[in-house]
Amino acid sequence: MRSVYSVFSAAVAIVASIATPFSAQAQAPQWPIPGKTIRIVLPFPAGGAGTDMMARLIGKKLSDDVGVPVVVDNKPGASTIIGAQEVAKAAPDGHTLFYTVVITHTQNPHLFAKLPYDPFKDFTALSQVARSATVLVAGKDTPFSDFKGMVAYGKANPGKLNVASYSAGSTAHINAEMLRVAAGIDMVHVPYKGVADAAKALMSNEVQLYFDGTANAVTSIKAGTAKGIATATDKRVSVLPDLPTLAEVGVQGIDIVGWQGFFGPGGMHPDLTRKISAALAKITKSDEISNLIKNQGNEPTGTTSEEFAKIVRNDYERWGVVIKRTGIKLEQ
Repeated sequence: MRSVYSVFSAAVAIVASIATPFSAQAQAPQWPIPGKTIRIVLPFPAGGAGTDMMARLIGKKLSDDVGVPVVVDNKPGASTIIGAQEVAKAAPDGHTLFYTVVITHTQNPHLFAKLPYDPFKDFTALSQVARSATVLVAGKDTPFSDFKGMVAYGKANPGKLNVASYSAGSTAHINAEMLRVAAGIDMVHVPYKGVADAAKALMSNEVQLYFDGTANAVTSIKAGTAKGIATATDKRVSVLPDLPTLAEVGVQGIDIVGWQGFFGPGGMHPDLTRKISAALAKITKSDEISNLIKNQGNEPTGTTSEEFAKIVRNDYERWGVVIKRTGIKLEQ
């Protein structure tokens, strides 16, 4: 007959064998794993002065800081959905990061009846890098140079005023739809596959207008390859002080500030989340990156994970109201 002690010892051994894996799971995974590449998924094409350049610069600094390779993996298309669903399915070990803009988590859920990802459950907010905005620009050869001239041209030439966006359902598309209604002009929306393609269409006179990101808009306006019409901001852009806001020219409500930021897959360990968030925020707040962001007309932030999660949730609610008002609905 087995003793009470031996039975108790066997029970303890069984409990220990079951508890050990859970204890191990409760610990944050090592990050980074020496020699293992960190991949930054970017849901936009390569090129341009906006998200692609910023992702590569931050990636280079992150690699220098943590001692492992960091690569940018461009996964453009489908309103950022292609890149988003890849990150949503990745292991939450900190070696797959997602650098995106406001569209993925705050606009797409209201534009599409069904998405292959949940904007909150399938992602971990890590750090907002910058607050950004859009600028309404016109091609350099357009027969108008300001907002009043644009409206006059649009009303005199119904259906001949084309406005580009980098994707159907993007901020550029939503802003253009709100502008069409507010200004009472007939504009034709032309979606392209990415920021670079939309900008090229403007420069080659395929379209006359485009709500471009601040970084690209500043570059184009200063180079003389585009004309600034107005900014979709609540105040003038510091590096374009002579360019009025849309509110100043009589159009209200097109002023929700956008952002760029990092996410990881859902289910990341809290300690790992904090560690990566701190590493990214440190880079954002460095002189090199923060000055670059300011020179692009944007505002560097470098938030914590908790701060960024609140921003995402608030903007999700705000864009829901705006998109419902425009009536835009999309299908994959």
